[in-house]
Order: sequence, then C-alpha cells, then structure tokens
Amino acid sequence: MQIDVVRLRDFYASPLGVVTARLVSARLGEMWPDVAGRRVLGLGYAVPYLGALVPDGVVSRRQAERVIALMPSHQGVHPWPASSRRGNLAALANEATLPLADGAVDLILMVHYLETSESLKPMLREAWRVLADGGRLLVVAPNRTGSWAFFERTPFGYGRPYSVGQLEAVLRTHLFTPTRRCASLFAPPMTSSAGLRALMAVESIGGRWWRRLGGVVLMEAEKRLYALNATMEPARARRLAPTPAVSTMNRNHKEPRP
Repeated sequence: MQIDVVRLRDFYASPLGVVTARLVSARLGEMWPDVAGRRVLGLGYAVPYLGALVPDGVVSRRQAERVIALMPSHQGVHPWPASSRRGNLAALANEATLPLADGAVDLILMVHYLETSESLKPMLREAWRVLADGGRLLVVAPNRTGSWAFFERTPFGYGRPYSVGQLEAVLRTHLFTPTRRCASLFAPPMTSSAGLRALMAVESIGGRWWRRLGGVVLMEAEKRLYALNATMEPARARRLAPTPAVSTMNRNHKEPRP
C-alpha cells in the first residue's frame, strides 16, 4: 500500500509526527555524528530528518557540504525546505533511474522508501550506483516485531515491514554490507498528550533493553564493490569426448550393394 506526499507532510506536522522526527533524528545523529564535507541524498520522504544537515554558512560537523532530496513518482513531491538561501532542494524522480551521476553522493538516507518501493531490485541498484565507493546507506524501515507497523495512523504502518534479519538479507543481496544498527520508537504511536510523553520517556530505556520492540529499525550499510554470487554455478572445464578411430567407426559398417 502506498502513501502520498500530502499525508506524509501532514503527519510530520502533527504532534505525533514532530515527536517521531525528534526521536528518530536523535538516533540518526548518533550514527552519523559528523557529516561535514559530505554529499547527502535523501530518498523517499527523508526531509523531516534532513533539515539539520542543510548547510547554512556556519561550519559544523552536523552540516553537510550538499543535501538533496529525491521523492518517488508514486508518492509525489513538495518544495523543500520551506525557507533556504539555496532555494528548493527537493525533486521528483523515477526510483529506477535517478538523475545523478555514478558516485555522486557520499551518504544516502532512505526513509519511507524501501517498504513501499514498486521496484525493489532496480531501486537498490540505483542507490548503489550513485553512492561513492565506500559510501554509506542508512535505511529507516518499519520493524516487523514492533508495534508501529500495525498502525496506519503513521506512515510506518504502510508497505512491508522488515525484521532485522530480513533487512540485512535484502541489503547484502544488493551489494551492501550492514555495519551497524539501532532502533527507535518503543512505545505505541498514541496521539494523546500522555501517549506522547510515554513515547519520549521510554526511548532511552528501550534503546538499551528492548531493541527488538522498536517501531523502526535504523540500519547502516556500506557499499560493496564486488560480490561472490553464491547461487552461481561454478565454471566447469569443457569435457572433450575422444574421437573414435576410423577403423572402429567402420568396423561394423557395410557398404550398400549396388
């Protein structure tokens, strides 16, 4: 099931969306504490988590050299950020043909993308192509064993949720090596004031003790330059059959009578 850009924007403008972005962004900051000098690409609907990375002229480890956001055609796009001296940094793109050169970015943040992709293999192949050698991909995906995948009041309730093992397998299959992971959003997505306070209160405890119950998984993976295809048949030397001698071939041969 797909979710459009209007519902995504409205969710992140709501109190629950604001808290969601704050908590997940904190985990993102722990995994990527220094992005200075890096070119960052957001795929899917990553803009709630990219704002702090946009350069504004102040030298900071938390600000990248360049940030752009590409949103898939089935989702739609809106201008982003709302106010920036650099103008609009968001664009619509076909997930199977990204409008970027090979190795154009150093870091890719993928949010609300993997679980709703219409072409998973071509999409991940494109992410691999535009990522520089040794570049890193960070996927934020709904956790199959968490509660958020079961509530459609949030965008993480759409598409296919992943367990940690499933997410690792998908990334390895598409030439990415998982390097580390964490989880976030340990309380159910309740919209009441008490529910929002509970969501914030259990975040630090959940990160230490309830990782399998997090609503989302954040998994970082490094671009792999080659892979051995375990399913590929090993090369076999051609077997040459010996050519029978002429006498053997003609031993039982009889010429037809005239």
